[in-house]
Parts: sequence; C-alpha cells; structure tokens
Amino acid sequence: MLAIFLLFLCGLSSLHASAPLVSDMSAAQRANSRLVNITSDVAANFPAASVGLQPSSNGGSTFTFSATALNSAIGAGVTMGTEKKVTWDAGEDWSGQHSTQMSVKAIAAEGNSAPTNMALIPQGGFTMGDSLDGISDAPTRTVVLDAFYMGKYEVTKAEWDEVRTWGLSNGYTDLSAGSGKASNHPVQSIAWYQVVKWCNARSQKEGLTPVYYTNDAQTTIYKTGNVNLTNAHVKWSANGYRLPTEAEWEKAARGGLSGKRFPWGDTISHSQANYYASSSFSYDSSGSVNNHHPTYATQLMPYTSPVGALVANGYGLHDMAGNVWEWCWDWYVADAAGNQTNPRGTASGSDRVCRGGNWVSGPDYCRVAGRGKYHPSYSGYRIGFRVVRSSAP
Repeated sequence: MLAIFLLFLCGLSSLHASAPLVSDMSAAQRANSRLVNITSDVAANFPAASVGLQPSSNGGSTFTFSATALNSAIGAGVTMGTEKKVTWDAGEDWSGQHSTQMSVKAIAAEGNSAPTNMALIPQGGFTMGDSLDGISDAPTRTVVLDAFYMGKYEVTKAEWDEVRTWGLSNGYTDLSAGSGKASNHPVQSIAWYQVVKWCNARSQKEGLTPVYYTNDAQTTIYKTGNVNLTNAHVKWSANGYRLPTEAEWEKAARGGLSGKRFPWGDTISHSQANYYASSSFSYDSSGSVNNHHPTYATQLMPYTSPVGALVANGYGLHDMAGNVWEWCWDWYVADAAGNQTNPRGTASGSDRVCRGGNWVSGPDYCRVAGRGKYHPSYSGYRIGFRVVRSSAP
C-alpha cells in the first residue's frame, strides 16, 4: 500500500504566458487499493489544455517523474470545467513507495495537442543518471527542466531531403546529402554541424524563429560552415527546431518512469528495439540471438528500421533505444555536474554527446543513462537525430 495522499498544488505551463490554471485539486488513495482518485478544476482562455501529473513522496519538495498509468481527464485535449476526474494506478507507476507525505502536482499547457508528430514533455524534476549498473560517467542527480516538445520519431531521410532542398536555395549552401536506407528510415551519416544548420533551415522554411546563431547578439543565423557554437549563440526561447540538451533527451527517453534501465522497464528485447542482442547481459531478453535484429538485418548495412516500427515509451516517443544514435546539444564531459535546473552542458569540449545506442550497439549502450560521444564532424552510418522545440507555435 502507498499511504496517505495530501491535498495539493495547482500547475502552470512554462510554455506560454497565458497558461491554463489547475485549481481546487484533491488526491486520495482508494481504500485497500493501489489506485488514487484525483479531482481538480481546469480553467483557461481557450477550449482545451494538455494536462500531466507528477507525484512526490516528500510533500512536494521534489518531483522526480511524471505519472503515466492514468485515465480520464489527462493528456492532450482536456476541456475546461470543474471536478475533472483522473484515476492514477500508483502501484503500477510507483511500486514500493511508502510515505505519509505523498502528493501530486498538475502540469498544464495550452492547446489540444502538441505540434504534429511531437509530444509534450512536461516541466518538472527527474532523477538523471544510472542507479542500477554503475555507469561511470552517469552519476545520479536531480535535474529540473522546463516543458518542451520532442519529435515522436527520429528525423527520416525524406524529411531531411525536403528541408535540404529548400535550404540549398535559401543560403544553406553546404548542407550534406546524408544517407538513409529508405525514405521512412532515419537519416544518418550526418555531422552535428549539419544537423544544427538543418534545424535552422526547417525553422525558417516553416516560418518559425531560428534557434542557432554565430554571434552572441544572436543576429547572424547559422547557415554555413563548421562553427563551434556556444550557449550564448542559442536563442533558447525561440519557437524553432533544435537539438535536445542531454538532460532533455534523458528525461524524454525515460517516458515518465523513474529508476528504470530502458524507456519501458529494466529489460530489453528485439520486440522493443533495433539493436545487437547479446547473452552477455542478464537484462537482454533476446540474448540467445546474439546478433542483429532478425527483421532488419537484410541486404546491405546499415540495418536501420523504419521510424516508429517498434514500441513507444510513456510519452509516445519511438526508437529512444537503438536504431541510430541521436545527436544532443551538449559537449561531452565525463564528470557530470550535480543537481541542476535546465542544464545546457559545459562551455566547450572536443566531442558532442549522442544518446540511445544504435542498430549495431549492444544492450548496454541502449540504456537510458548510457552515453556516447563523437566529434561534431563525425558522420558515420550509425548516427542520426530527432528535434525538439521550446514552444509552439
């Protein structure tokens, strides 16, 4: 059993100034049950909102994950009204937690839904790093992030080609062609430098504000060349496309779960991810295969899979483990910092972070806390990316 739930907080979105308001919120555990009944009022100057819930076991001092075992007035498209009811299966989301200081917080954001093929990752804290396997460069620490939107899928070759064609005629004169096994497979063989320029090109193509610039005043849009951008070159509040920070990537990959090895739990198999199975790892349920994914290891390498072909995590994100490595914003450092709010990495370095493992990675590299790194000019056939946005529209 979980103990007593407290009456609790209203939630505000960090995505818009005119955020929806959640008020008169109550939460109580059902007798002799692991289920929690939550009731609240939702009000705003628009028809619907996206609402999420975050639990705490210490009376609201910290919130380390987002609840996913929910039904009723939750997620995208919650209409305005009073006594909106949610049922949370706390036993499924948070098994083994016992406290007399349990509480829940609502996080609300404007609108029916996230932008097309993107998912809202709610604001709040989570435990970043590895608590299971002793990964040397992934110590656990509490990280608090603003809300953001993340692409549900890795960027495909078709998407890359469409934006690149536009970019070549609009000042992005050195965008590389990249590679892809098919139009619906992830684009790969693209360097970090190419990816951030592509993000700017896509932003401008869609009438959004670009994120990356080549000067601290953020007046010169990054369009050509290999520029080692700094945090000062990034317009973090812009509504255009960008790479996730490493912390954003990991929070999104965890899908609202806490302390798990993979986006869905503590084991991995070929039914969940495109990777190289190995019986050397006890948490590999496909270990006896000791090989590439049997469905996708066909024809010539790379053995990528169509984006979205395998299971999504709790936030609706596909391929957060395996398929292709995904570039992140941050420079790689081995000694990760402690507790932080909206961390954006060290000021300089030699390699940029990549996350998630790929089609030739063993299960250890596919862990949500696992880290990779490459020089930003590297463009091998095992690395791609997905995009995020700080706000919409």
